Amino acid sequence: MKAVRVVSGTGVPLRRSDVDTDQIIPADWLKRVERTGFEKGLFATWRDDRDFVLNQEQYQGASVLVAGPAFGVGSSREHAVWAIQQGGFDAVIAPSFSDIFRNNCTKNGLVPVVLPEPIVEAIWTAIEADPSIEIVVDMERLMVEVPAAGITASFPMDPPTQHRFLEGLDDIALTLTHADAIDNYESSRPAWMG
Repeated sequence: MKAVRVVSGTGVPLRRSDVDTDQIIPADWLKRVERTGFEKGLFATWRDDRDFVLNQEQYQGASVLVAGPAFGVGSSREHAVWAIQQGGFDAVIAPSFSDIFRNNCTKNGLVPVVLPEPIVEAIWTAIEADPSIEIVVDMERLMVEVPAAGITASFPMDPPTQHRFLEGLDDIALTLTHADAIDNYESSRPAWMG
């Protein structure tokens, strides 16, 4: 996973709550054996509606998805995170996330930002007024800023998770930070333990 210090870019106002993982990436996409190409299935059912926000030209190229409460509820599938990332997004801002979805985000490098609903609504309004407005997610300071709209807000994240993002550590890389201790243990344990 790549290190994430600052995510900066435009946003997409996904004014929907209780978005489940099956809506993010339909179940038929889970049959793929590759870990690529999931962006084509991102919100596939909703994409049939030409007025769906991700079909609107003014939001093309956005890197921050701004969603409603209870984003990522439903079944556990990393595919939902992969689809969002492969769709060009580096962060998702919402008032709340499913715990499993949030955990999948942190293990795959997609920044889940929890902000109070009134601030999310203010960001939606700012994006809709000016789709080119810049949103900055600062992982070192744990702050979201939309300078042109005068929005500044801190967001919670536990220090170990913040460290994972800042250093680009997935589960394997995190384990390998203890390689010396693992090697010491392996070299000192009795041979009969295999």
